[in-house]
Amino acid sequence: MTDSTPQTAQTDFAGEVTNRLRRLQDHVAAGGLDAAIDLLTTCVRSNGVIQAFGTGHSEGFAMEVAGRAGGLIPTRRITLREVVLVGGRDVEELFRPELERDPTVVEELLAHTEIHAEDVFVIASNSGVNSSIVGMALALKERGHSVIAVTSLEHTMAVEPKHQSGKRLCEIADVVIDNLAPFGDATLELDHGIKVGAVSSLTAAFIAQALTLGVVSRMLEAGEVPPVFLSANIPGGDEHNQVLKDRYGVRVRSF
Repeated sequence: MTDSTPQTAQTDFAGEVTNRLRRLQDHVAAGGLDAAIDLLTTCVRSNGVIQAFGTGHSEGFAMEVAGRAGGLIPTRRITLREVVLVGGRDVEELFRPELERDPTVVEELLAHTEIHAEDVFVIASNSGVNSSIVGMALALKERGHSVIAVTSLEHTMAVEPKHQSGKRLCEIADVVIDNLAPFGDATLELDHGIKVGAVSSLTAAFIAQALTLGVVSRMLEAGEVPPVFLSANIPGGDEHNQVLKDRYGVRVRSF
């Protein structure tokens, strides 16, 4: 149990984060992400789009993958809010946690997502068992797409699947990346059994950037110019980005 003083808890949390990032870096250095990087590089070279999906806090992973400075332009973030913004659902549904557990949202999301055969999907979910996540992975595999999962293997194997298929995300994906988050995500236990210090968002962000760096490096090594976003807040950034975004049109429009 960690001392409950703020300074001690913060120091201990920094240690938990640093330890996991070092383990992830060792995994990267040993080629642990190579299979995922291969799929994503082939996708970009084939004029495909990397489609990222996550619900709850895992949407942060999708935001790291798609549409940010220093990231790849042929990327799109799929979000649950689209069933309201461009679908027919009532806005109140966005405030109900049951939405991410609703398997019917999958076909609604895919119905207005332009998907090409070359597209690869990266799905993040710490638990890896909610119905929208598992349903999305199954629907994409049925359509012939490669799926990369980012999940906590410790957590997902400790809980029962919620999708009617009885499957977990890690049991469907072509490539599985462990985000190294513990069961329940929180890394510290303070007084009265209170658990805090969630880590999955931080490790997922590292994984997202490691994947992007891997694709860009592969393309540069091959003498190719990777399509990368510049910050919109530097001179010429908007113009640079728009020229490249025009190649893909609505395929890279995220909500």
